[in-house]
Amino acid sequence: MLYLVATPIGDVSEITLRALEVLKSADIILCESTKETSKLLKQLDIKAKRYELLNEHSTLEDLKMLTELCKTQTVALVSDCGTPGFCDPGNDLIGFCRRASVKVKSVLGPSSLMGLLSLTSRRMNEFVFRGFLPAESESREKEWVKLKNEKRAIIIMDTPYRLKKTIDELNRHFVGRQALLALNLSQNDELVLEGTPNHIIQNLDRDKAEFMLLIYPNEKV
Repeated sequence: MLYLVATPIGDVSEITLRALEVLKSADIILCESTKETSKLLKQLDIKAKRYELLNEHSTLEDLKMLTELCKTQTVALVSDCGTPGFCDPGNDLIGFCRRASVKVKSVLGPSSLMGLLSLTSRRMNEFVFRGFLPAESESREKEWVKLKNEKRAIIIMDTPYRLKKTIDELNRHFVGRQALLALNLSQNDELVLEGTPNHIIQNLDRDKAEFMLLIYPNEKV
């Protein structure tokens, strides 16, 4: 059995009762990094767990081995924070398990995507989830140019150290569109900014943070 366990984005008290039950009973905790996960489990007073890794370095052989473990063990898959399988390698293992007839169950909980959508001041009937933009400059610029033609709301993520770069690019390509920026959701220094790209730049008080960006629909259409 493979459980997909959502873990807190910031505040550890976000953990659900069901997540605690699954993490305590699991034979194996499957995680992106033992550093982050062991820290969380220590805070939750959950001890003596076997860890296995699933991250961007995992190979095809790793996935096959992990699938075999899921056939005979109770495995809890977690990401460093939030809901696993969302912008992380968890989807690959889910596919392997489904093909091997291994049951996969979701243990619902914190989600940065839903957290962002809950903070909007407008009703969102539809949106385009773009996720992480390319890191390479030329490909990144091409992606921004392509996104300018999208009339629906757009959701973008990137690594914390590209926060300022992303907002500067937003100001360059979407000067006429409103946006919502959410930083460090559910943490003590959470910050939410809504308005024009220029307004966001003027009120942004940090260069690095976990963030999600929503560009509102083009109202001219």
